[in-house]
Amino acid sequence: MSVLIVGSTALDSIKTPKAQNPRLLGGSASHAAIAASFFAPVRLVGVVGEDFPKAYLQLYRKHKIDMEGLQIAPGKTFHWSGEYEVNMNNRRTLATELGVFETFTPRLPAAYQDSPFVLLANIAPGLQHHVLDQMRRPRLVVADTMDLWLNIALPDLLKLLRRVDGFVLNESEARQLTQEDNLFRAAKKIHQLGPKFVIVKKGEHGAILSSRGGLFLAPAFPLEKVVDPTGAGDSFVGGMMGYLASAKGPIESNLHRAMVYGSIVASYCCEGFGVTATTRATRAGIEKRRRTLEKLTRF
Repeated sequence: MSVLIVGSTALDSIKTPKAQNPRLLGGSASHAAIAASFFAPVRLVGVVGEDFPKAYLQLYRKHKIDMEGLQIAPGKTFHWSGEYEVNMNNRRTLATELGVFETFTPRLPAAYQDSPFVLLANIAPGLQHHVLDQMRRPRLVVADTMDLWLNIALPDLLKLLRRVDGFVLNESEARQLTQEDNLFRAAKKIHQLGPKFVIVKKGEHGAILSSRGGLFLAPAFPLEKVVDPTGAGDSFVGGMMGYLASAKGPIESNLHRAMVYGSIVASYCCEGFGVTATTRATRAGIEKRRRTLEKLTRF
């Protein structure tokens, strides 16, 4: 089944203590769409400017991503610039230029409105509501978010939680939203706000799931070297959604394994700048890492 992914499509300029790369393909929708494409057909909705490199459009095509919903507008593509410290858990934003993304309104082609699996990647909650208003009875809707929306659009976000099946956020955002220091209590508290399941991302320490079936801990795939973690969280949720769309049976029965596949695709993201390492991954390589992770966590 197809996965509809709506979010930002951007150009990222990234600096680390060892290297820097300008104007890489980035954005929440780009990372999530490429990750999901290893498992299921993907429909992408976003906006880019006239300066968006044709090579990046070709990269979408390489992964067989449907781009009918990708708007090309007069102006410049959303550009983000950031710098990482030696500890890659710490980064700071150097510049944010919204460009055409500032006036982005998601418009779903008619064929997209029946998409069974929907990922509302990191965009304003008001835009996420706008996407759902155009949908016709999707089977699964999952939303991602960030601390900015907790600060400036909390009422819209709380309303959104009553419209989605799954909600994904990182640990600092979970604490901010619930005023709980304990992540297990925080996950359960968010779960009670409406979503059938909540996933709290913990970076190199994996992710926590709270659902009707209880708690589940998904490990991260261990890496000896991290080059650039930008987009790893988006790759995680994209890989998870792609697997869910490809798996048979009830969604609840496949969610744990889907999170593991998401962690594995996210590990590829961290091994290169932007999407360079993710696009070099193969399904065979993903399966090999899955078997390795199973051996590491079985007892």
